[in-house]
Amino acid sequence: MKRLPRRLNYGEEATLVEHLEELRQRLFVCLGSLLVAFVVTFAFHRHLLHWLNEPLPARVGKPTTFTVTEPFMTSMWVSMYAAALIVLPIVLWQTWSFFMPAVENAHSRTLLIFVIAAAALLVCGVFFGYFLALPAAVHFLTGYDSAQYHTLVQARSYYSFAAMVLLAMGIVFELPMFVLGMVRLGVLTSAKLRRTRRMGYFIVACVGVALPGVDPITTILETLPLWVLYEASIWLSILVERRQPSTVAASGASGGS
Repeated sequence: MKRLPRRLNYGEEATLVEHLEELRQRLFVCLGSLLVAFVVTFAFHRHLLHWLNEPLPARVGKPTTFTVTEPFMTSMWVSMYAAALIVLPIVLWQTWSFFMPAVENAHSRTLLIFVIAAAALLVCGVFFGYFLALPAAVHFLTGYDSAQYHTLVQARSYYSFAAMVLLAMGIVFELPMFVLGMVRLGVLTSAKLRRTRRMGYFIVACVGVALPGVDPITTILETLPLWVLYEASIWLSILVERRQPSTVAASGASGGS
């Protein structure tokens, strides 16, 4: 039986061929996991379609298909979207394992926490999008000038829109990881974040407007969490800076011993 790729230790030497072989094996693990997840999600794709149809108003009914191949291809793409979301933690883990040999052990533990936190925030963003942002956007868009239109929701367009909203909310919830990463690298400081708080809120609002979303409801529901997460990032950066001196001292003591 072929074993999973072994993660090299910090400072362990390896040839270019060995690095390429490790990269090939990790890509194989990611693609293999995606294939297995796709088989599972396609087996339960009717449940996935039912969950995605839940935000649609009752007066609209189920999404409509217009071509012979659209039902099959749409189910395939929905299953692929769900499979990609399921295997994302595995992809993050394989990426972390490949690059960690170049990072000291003390820093590798910190990056591992960042990877786990990023995956957790992504999941929280997707749940926020499904239970709040997507229903609000769908009800607003399908109900706009409803007296003037007979609304038919095309399956492919609707599921693409739903995936776009869920992905956008997942990206929105990654803001604390981005800010903390900049603080950890020394690009930003908590003092600078507090001094430029108003400018930060303005930039965050611009990002919220630039994110996918064609209606004001989706834009507002993408911007509000950004503001909350940005404020939380400022306070988390203070905690990170307080821990940095002790971390540096600990690494210096271990290096001296």
